[in-house]
Formats: sequence, structure tokens, C-alpha cells
Amino acid sequence: MFYADELEEELAPYPPQTDASSGCFAGSHPASGPSPAKTLPMSTATPPRIFRVYPSQTSSAIPIQFITISDSAGNPVQLSPPPPLIRFPLPRSATTPTYILVPTVSPPSKCQLPPLSPVDGTVAPVQMSSSPLGSLSEIASKAMSPPCTSPVSPGNEMSPCKESPLPQSPKVLDIPQNVKDYIQEAKAHMSQTYQDMEAGLSLSSHYVDVQVSQREVVRSGKNTNKCLDKELVIKGDTDRQKTMLALSQIFDGSNGEKSRRYILLLGNAGMGKTTLIKKLCIDWSRNCIPQFDFVFLLDGKKLSVTEPVYSLQTLLLNLSSSAPSCVDPEAVYAQILAAPKRVLIIFDGFDELRNYETLLQAQEKDLTASLQKDSKAKTFTVRQLYSAILQRVLLPGCTLLLSTRPRGTASQLLRRTDSLLEMCGFTPANVETYLSQYFSDPGLRESALESLKSMSYLNLLCWNPGLCRLVCLILEQSRSVDVLPRTLTGLCHQVLCLKMDKDGRSTPTHTEAQAQSIRDTETQISNTSQAKKCSKNNQGKSRTQARTSSRTQRAKKAQEQEAQADKVDQDLRSSGGEAVTEDFDLLSQLSSLAWEGVKANSSILPTGRDISGKVKAFGLRTGLFLSHQLRASPCLSNSTKEEGENETEAGETEQRTENSERTTNDLTDHQNDQILLWANPFLQSYIAGVHLALSRTLTDRSFLQTLPFQSGGKGRRRPQREELELTQRFAVGLLFHNRTELQRFHTHTETAFRDMVANKQGLVTKHLEGLSYADLTPSQILEACHYVYEASFTHSDGGREAGRTQLVTHLAANLPEFLTFHGVQLSPPDVFTVQKALEQGGTEGRRFCLDLEDSGIQICGLRALVGLNNINTYRSCIADAITLWELLEQSDEESLLQRAVSKFTIHPLKAKQVCHIEHLEKLVNIHIHKRLSDSSSESHSILSEGVPAVKELHKLEFELGPDNGPLVLPKLWDLLPGLHNLQHLDLENSKIGDKGAEKLASALVSLPSLEILNLSQNCIGDEGVKKLAATLKDLPNLHCLSVYSNMISDEGAESLAAVLPHMASLTDLDVKFNKLTDVGAQSLGASLRNCTKVKTLRMWNQCIPFGVFERLIQQDSRILLH
Repeated sequence: MFYADELEEELAPYPPQTDASSGCFAGSHPASGPSPAKTLPMSTATPPRIFRVYPSQTSSAIPIQFITISDSAGNPVQLSPPPPLIRFPLPRSATTPTYILVPTVSPPSKCQLPPLSPVDGTVAPVQMSSSPLGSLSEIASKAMSPPCTSPVSPGNEMSPCKESPLPQSPKVLDIPQNVKDYIQEAKAHMSQTYQDMEAGLSLSSHYVDVQVSQREVVRSGKNTNKCLDKELVIKGDTDRQKTMLALSQIFDGSNGEKSRRYILLLGNAGMGKTTLIKKLCIDWSRNCIPQFDFVFLLDGKKLSVTEPVYSLQTLLLNLSSSAPSCVDPEAVYAQILAAPKRVLIIFDGFDELRNYETLLQAQEKDLTASLQKDSKAKTFTVRQLYSAILQRVLLPGCTLLLSTRPRGTASQLLRRTDSLLEMCGFTPANVETYLSQYFSDPGLRESALESLKSMSYLNLLCWNPGLCRLVCLILEQSRSVDVLPRTLTGLCHQVLCLKMDKDGRSTPTHTEAQAQSIRDTETQISNTSQAKKCSKNNQGKSRTQARTSSRTQRAKKAQEQEAQADKVDQDLRSSGGEAVTEDFDLLSQLSSLAWEGVKANSSILPTGRDISGKVKAFGLRTGLFLSHQLRASPCLSNSTKEEGENETEAGETEQRTENSERTTNDLTDHQNDQILLWANPFLQSYIAGVHLALSRTLTDRSFLQTLPFQSGGKGRRRPQREELELTQRFAVGLLFHNRTELQRFHTHTETAFRDMVANKQGLVTKHLEGLSYADLTPSQILEACHYVYEASFTHSDGGREAGRTQLVTHLAANLPEFLTFHGVQLSPPDVFTVQKALEQGGTEGRRFCLDLEDSGIQICGLRALVGLNNINTYRSCIADAITLWELLEQSDEESLLQRAVSKFTIHPLKAKQVCHIEHLEKLVNIHIHKRLSDSSSESHSILSEGVPAVKELHKLEFELGPDNGPLVLPKLWDLLPGLHNLQHLDLENSKIGDKGAEKLASALVSLPSLEILNLSQNCIGDEGVKKLAATLKDLPNLHCLSVYSNMISDEGAESLAAVLPHMASLTDLDVKFNKLTDVGAQSLGASLRNCTKVKTLRMWNQCIPFGVFERLIQQDSRILLH
């Protein structure tokens, strides 16, 4: 960007020259050419294209490209001061836009370029830059990108990564050397920063390459062209496998489309979104993603709690966790603005941004006004900058990658994204790979794999990478399969105990003495209790008349025993010293903090609350907390870092104590620059569940309000968040857990603890038994199955076994007979809990009909549920059912194949996606040819009478709309003849047209059972109606025909009138809002007199005079206006 006053100062006394290569006027010295005060009329015959400027310090000319603008009105180009910029008045324009001179080649690297606006034509707000004013129009943007310029990027070197070929990089101008040096520093910094996955694990040695699937969205409702709401499409397992993407394909367009610029990465807690983002950053540092020169990682969890004032430059170069220290930020920032298409901005943890709705719902004009309000300060809040980036006001050409959970923020982002990706989790092969990398010892690895395979639910939990990590922690310490947990509550309980035990073993030696004192006290009390029991038994033998004592005396003795037990319990706790009390206090504070975070939908510990240094140090030592730095600050020395990491051995107790104290002091000193986060979402929810189940401060009324499925108004409510569901599930599981294992989690006496647990168990049981399962949504029924499973399949514990059995029996007896999970994604653990509930229902004599359509259930899960003996019918994705049949045929499981084929149903079928018709076509082919695959030459005996689901399909609704409907109409015409028993065909708003009507007429001949045919809003004209009329009269059961809102005129109406008397079963005809006039209306009215079975005829439109229509109604009351 060059300014007129600067150019005049640097011009040397050189004579005007002509560019020989272009034959254009090259330029002139101010003294020899027109003065700045004069005007330079633009020549319409041969307009100048190159303007050469001769700086005083060099003898060579700098060519500057001149933007040619059509000037039909003969307006001159004004160069007169004082305006510092060159202005081009355009004809018939209200204002005079400002343009600039753009160099054809890059200036020397020592020259500092002011920030340029994005090349897409949107001018970046000048307040966001520390450089002088300037703007760039779309014409100037195009002029600054010569077609011959090739990209120069550090990523042009050969990549060591596996993915090939490398994607083509966008063409940009040459990058100054100082910016190239910064890019290399950023890659080196990123390679070191993001190697660690978590404590003890690194990406280079423990990363498992997990693919992501491409998700789709559809507009809800039939009138898709008018609907703005979008819904996520849940694909079947077979279709999901076809849409898997490798990391190198995330940013590429599919089927030759343009590259993806607004990408949303979906995944539940622990599915590995952050790990995948780290892998992308590592790949970029290794030149595997050469289409980007800059990658900036903005962590939503960190920035959501800050309210400082920043500019776009400081946001990217200072707050981004992937950005190293920058020597020349102005030059780097100028390059970012000059080539935004080569910039990738990643928002990790977007779902934790507070009040994210305001970031997405603010209008662009309101946002611009908000930015202009702070023009004097030239800085903005992080929220303003976030909103400007997300709404494409700032850096509109950059690529955005946002990671979030499916619930909540995803629905707000669907309208903006052009690519939806979802984490698919671990496959069984991925789990084995992870375990083989986690366990370096071959013997331990084999033992862990065998133990995992023997525990079905634990094995299925490993589908979630975050839970797979926790399972490995347990397998590493366990010595027997019997002690392995059977529930998610048991898994998190054992992991927390392991962390506490590991931290306890590294405490100072005087605490060990206290622990030994506790053990001695326990032994003494145990011996005393045994002696009392023996003495009591001897007395019982000698006094046989004790059985006749009164109830009052028995109650008195029971109270005395409880009081004695309480005293023993109090003595035991008091003898433990300060260490035991301290542990209880720490857990109490941790559980309260965890519950506050769950309620606030945040993993960040509240900054406004006074949290003791001991709690912070304990959380960091045990790995429950993570510390993140908000702003750039001087790095700590190596010795300080080692002290903060607390990795000394258990025997170095004195050094451990010193390190802990220094860690606490460091946290206090840097509390303004650092925040603490919960390291694991499952452990945070589990500890929050400890608060709900065991806290003394939580009343029964408050506890009841935290239970799920609270009754309320019938108004629309948001779906319950994932972390809250987990917390409720853990709370229920803890109440029915082994009380002995929970002793370290509470400070109650034994009697008080037993009474509190029994009371809350009764509240939970009463609440669950009071539910009306018929009124619950599919997702709520699934959660109920999880609650009952967590409560019923923990360690057996005497008196509470009856309570667990009661919950399972009640659930199995009250589940709806038609059990649907339509629209609810079923993970492998979900399927397992549903299977347990259905199996229990089978023991109670219950039988069920399952609807698993649009649930995304895996083939192995579908097989498990279909194989149950008490399943009458099941619905699922047609492609998944066929895949299951083929697998069963290959494994020669004839009995299960027979049940899988005979129980499958698809009636009624709503085709909302293109794949639905494609799958139906394949199923109809199996039905016709009586074999599962085309490779089979002989028909299968099980399919000797065809596919029962095809024969039982009576209703088909084609709801793909006018955009996608025509894409699969040819397939529909081919498969319709195979649906001999079809009774209801709805093709509304499918853009059939006359050609489609002709194809449909040929297919209708094979549908003798058809009763209802809806052809409304299909652009069918007279020719199409003629073809249909010849076939409609031969449908013996057709009683309802709708051709509402088509293009039928009088000629088509006469065709219908001619066949109307021959349609013996027709009772309702709708031809409203067509183009027929009074002539066609009178023809239909006359034909109606010969149709005794017709009950209604609707044919009003604006082309029929109202007087004529009124007379027709008087003649025949069956003619209706509406």
C-alpha cells in the first residue's frame, strides 16, 4: 500500500519512459509531467497499465500495476492533495471509493507492509491493526494475485508423513524471509508442545490413527426450501464406513468441490477431539498440511474466563497456545491479512465457551458497530474478536476448525458450517493396538488383553478412547479378573482410589507412622469386638430364656450396640490423626468443586472462589487437575518446572514435601496468569456424583431435584447435557455400591452413613418406579437403562441385593412393548445396557418390538439385539440389516439368519435421504431374485418366498423434496413394481413433471393394492395427467387421489373426467390450485354425476369464476371449496 505523499517525496528527477514490453506509458517525473494539482485524463483507446516509480536511493524502477477502470463518463483521476490516497470517482455512484496502487512484485523484506485486507473482498476493520489507514477493493485483490505466481511456503518440502499425495496449496505472494523464519519457529514450537497426549503418553508412541466420518445435515419438514432449521443425519454403520476420512482429507473438498473452510468436529467426552487436533498440529509442523502457512490454536476453555482487551494481532500471536514468541509481529500479521486463505484457526473445546449463542447470533452490522465503538482504543474484547472470526467479519478467507460435543453448540453452528465431521471411536482392532502400545511388557500385554475380553462391558467401554485409557490403568494394577469393575461407576471409583493410593505412598514418613497407628487401632478394636461376640454367644447358650424378652428390650439393646459402633468408629477416625481428616476435607472440597463445574457446564475451576493451596496441589499431584496459562509470561526455570511436575519417587519424601509447598506457592504467585482445569471429564462427573450421593450438606429435597426425568411443563426443553447425565448416573451407582469401599469418601459414622445411604436409595427407587416409561423419550429410556444397570451390577452386598433386583424387575416389567430408539445414537455400551434390560424382560415373559432406525448402531450391536429370543420384530437401517444377513450367511449361522430375516420390518417407510431409496432398491432386488448377493447363482432357502419386510411394506412416503427427489426418481420407478402390496404412496413435492408421471404410470400397473396416491406439488401438466389417467382406472382399490397444486389445465381436467366414472373405488379427489378454468370444472362436475361412490371433489382455484363454482356446488354438494 503506497501513499501519494510518500511517493512524491521519493521520486527522483528521471525523465518519463515507456514500457517497451507492454507498449504503455510508464510514468513521469512530477516536473516533466502533469503536476499533482492537475488532472490526468484516462485514455479510452490505450489506457496506461504500468506506472513506474523511481526511488531516490536506487537507479532501477519499481513497476506498480495500475488498476484500469471503465470511465464512460470521462471522470478524471484526481491526484490533488491533501487526500493521501488516490481516489477514483465512479460514474453514477453516491460516494467516491478509495483505491490504491498495488506492486506487481513483493517489496524488499526490510520494508514493513501495512496490513492488507482479505483477498475475498471484505475490508478488515482498520481499528484491528496498528498500521495506518488503508483499504483494498475486490478489484485490487484480484490485481495483486498474478496468475504466474507460484506459492512459496515452508511446506513445499517433501513431507515425511504417510498421507499422499499432498493437497495443492493456494497461490500466494512470496513470503518475506523474516516471516518464513517465524513459520519455522512456530512449527518447531508446535512439534515440541503437542507431543504429549497426557501423563506418560506421547503422540509419537501411543497415538492410534482413528478415522473420522463425514456427517450430513438435512432441512426438517416437507417444505425444505422454506425451512431454515437443519438436523444432523444419523447414518447407519454401513454408510458410515463409506464416509470415513483420513486426517489428510479433512480439509479437502469431496467430488471436485472447493476446499472446506468452516469445519465442525463433533464428539462426546473422551472421544479424542483434542488428541486429533494435536495430531493435526504435529502434521502441520512436519509439512503434511502444506496448504496452510499459519495454524493458530485457540482453546475455548482458557479464553472463556478472561475478559482482557486485545487486538486481532495479539489474539493470534500471543493468546494462541501454538504461537511462539514473535520478533517481528507486524510483518507476520501483515502476511496473515494478505493471505488469509493460508491460515487455519482451530477452536478447541468450543462447547465450553460461555454464552456462545451471542457469538453466533449477533448480526454483522451490529458487530461492526460494536467494533467501531472502540476505534480510539484500537483494541477489542476476546468475545468481539471471537464473534468477528466466527461470523466471517475478520479473516473471511481463513479456514476454521471447531471441536464441540453434539449437544448444545452443534445446533447453533449447523447453518454456518460446510463440513461436519464426527469422531468414530475405537474399533476392536484399535483397542488392541492401543493396549499393545500401552503395555510394553509382552506378558502383561497378553494378560491385559485376555482379562479385557472376558469382561464384556469393560471391553465395550474401550470404544471411547478416554475410557480405554482408564481401563488400562486398572488392568495395569489388577492381579485378578474378579476385582475388575463391571460398571462405569466401578471403573471411575477404582481409578480415583489408585490415584489417591499412589499419592498416599509418596507422603512423608511421619504420615506413615500415623497410618500404622490407624492399623494398630483397627486390629485392637477388631479383637475387642470378637471377644465381645464370643462372650455374648456363651451367655446366649447358658440363658435360653433370652428369646422371650420384650420388643422394647431388644430395641434398647440395638440402640446400645449402634451407639457402641459409633463410638468405635469415632475412635477409629480420631486415632487416624490429621492425615485422615485432611483426606476427607480434600475430597469434600473436590466433590463440591466438581459439582459446581457440572452445573456450569465447565471443566474450569471457578476463579472467583477461594480454593486452598492444598486442594490445588493435591489435584495437580494426582493428575485430577491440569494447569493452563492464559497469557504470555516468562518461562519458569527447569528446576521450577521439575518441582511443579512432582515426579519424584515415593521414597524421596522430604523432597516431595518441599516440592508440594513450592507448587502451592507457584500457583499463588501466578494465579492471575493460570487457570486450573479438570483433566478428565469422567472423573470430574464421578467426583461430582460423590457430592450428590455422600455429601452431608445436600438435603433430601435438593437431592430429589438433581435426579433425572423431573416432571415439568410440556413446553419445549433443551436436551440434558452429557456431563450432567454422567453425574446422575454415577450418583445412582454410588448409592448401590459396596459401602466398605466408600468409607474413605465420607466422614459419617457407620450408623449415620448407613441410614443416609438407605434413605437416598429409597428416594431413587421410588423415583424410578414412579416413572411412566410410555411417556419418556427414547433418550430418557436409554438413560433409565443405564441408571438401573449401574445400580444393579456392582459388587453384591447383602441387604441391598433385594433393592437392586427390584429395580431391574421393575424396569423390565414397564418397558414399552414397542421400544424405539429412533434418532438416538447408540454406542456399544448403550447397546449392552439395553440388551441387559431386554434379557431381564425375557425372564419376565415380556416380548418387544425394536425400532433401531436412525440410531447409528454398529453391526455387532445389531446382531446382539436381534439374537435375543424375546424380540418379535426390529427396524434398522436397511443397509445394516442386509450387511448383517450377509455376515450370518458367510458364517453359516442359519438359525440366526432365519430370525434376522423374518423379524425385519420396514413398514411404514419414510424416505428422507437419497440412501434410503438406494437401500430399498437393493432390498427389493433381494426379494425378487431370492438371494443375498449377485455373486450367488442359486437362491437361498430362507428367501424362497422373498423378504417378508418387502411383502409387508404398505406405506411409502417419499420426502426428499424438490432438490434431492429428482436424483433418485429413476431408482424409484424401477423398484416400485416389486412392492406388490403397497397401499399408500406419497410423492408430494418431488418435482416429478410430465416425464416422471409417464414413468410412474408404467409402474402403477404393478400396484393393484394401491389405495392412496398423493401427487401434489409435482409440476405435472396435461400430458402427464393423460398418461396417469389411462392407468388410474385400472387400480381396483384406489380410493384417494390428490393432484393438488400442479399445472393441470382444462385439457387435463377433461382426461380425468373421462376416466372418473371407471374408477369404481375412488371416494376422494383433490385437484385444487391447478390451472383449469370453468370449462374444466364443468367437465369434472358433469362426470361426478356418474360417480356414486365419490364423496368429495375439491377443485377450487383462481381461474374458476366464483359464480360458476358456486353453481356447481349447488348442483352437487360433494364439490367442496376447501
